[in-house]
Amino acid sequence: MMAELNRPNRRQCVACGREDSWDESDHNWKITGNEGRPFCIHEWDINGSHSPIRE
Repeated sequence: MMAELNRPNRRQCVACGREDSWDESDHNWKITGNEGRPFCIHEWDINGSHSPIRE
């Protein structure tokens, strides 16, 4: 049995608050909420609680 990836569908920058969600039809991230600061080098809220493999 092959492992299945558990992709995130939402992310938020911890520096400026920009919120993105995954658009399955475009296969790309889209800004959905707070647009944040235009020149921020985004640091996404990846804290280790997300499991990349579905069991």
